[in-house]
Amino acid sequence: MDAGQGQTMPELPEVETRVRQLRGPCVGRSIRNTHIGWPRQIDRPLPAVFTKRIRGQRITAVRRRGKFLVFQLSEDALLFHLRMSGDLYITEESTTVDKYAHTIMTLDNYQQLRFSDPRKFGRVYLVRTAEEITARLGPEPLSKQFTSNSFARSLAKRKRMLKPLLLDQSFLAGMGNIYTDEALHLAGIHPMRRSDTLVPAQARLLWRSLRRVLRDGIRNNGASIDWVYKGGSQQHHFRVYGRRGDPCHRCSLPITRTTVAQRGTYFCPGCQPEHKP
Repeated sequence: MDAGQGQTMPELPEVETRVRQLRGPCVGRSIRNTHIGWPRQIDRPLPAVFTKRIRGQRITAVRRRGKFLVFQLSEDALLFHLRMSGDLYITEESTTVDKYAHTIMTLDNYQQLRFSDPRKFGRVYLVRTAEEITARLGPEPLSKQFTSNSFARSLAKRKRMLKPLLLDQSFLAGMGNIYTDEALHLAGIHPMRRSDTLVPAQARLLWRSLRRVLRDGIRNNGASIDWVYKGGSQQHHFRVYGRRGDPCHRCSLPITRTTVAQRGTYFCPGCQPEHKP
């Protein structure tokens, strides 16, 4: 894999995988107390208010919205955004605490929900409703409401380069660098193609491709491509991401890496030719 790709944020499949791992151990449990080692990890409210308000609340559901993990509590909503290096996991209270676990919540069965984040980009939110944080997010790409027709209409309304548009969380929630590159390759569309130039058949193909790569990623528990996210195997099925110079599985031409909107971007020049207006 291309050593120059750098780290990436967890995307929809990685966050969904973590949600599914945490749902069973957490739902039905109550939060006994919270330790905050680095106050700035708590976005809102103030840490002293946070620890007092969350104490005793019961976790009734765990779900995902975009790249947010959403814990529905008996009175509030608790949200985590992992950003580039965050990891949220459950473990026994007796387990040695790693030095990056800045926020630790002890549950009523003495297990702990730990938010570890070496780079300190991740954030925690305690709000009355999740929508206070997620209201501006675009549609969920795997939802029934996200249809090929609605997607085609949204693309036609914009006059933006496809890669950055698909990464815009207000346009489509949960997409990131990896699965955007993968979907564009599967659809045979150049990442710098303008959104309003797609014909209806291409828009439908991109819609199907987005949903397929996300479902494949979830099926394989996401991608493990750095020292933070482990356990997934989607990296073994990448079509283009991280494969600069390797032959395309479809046409055998070498995969190219370029920069689009300041993001490393992988594509096949044979399967994804530049669009000529």
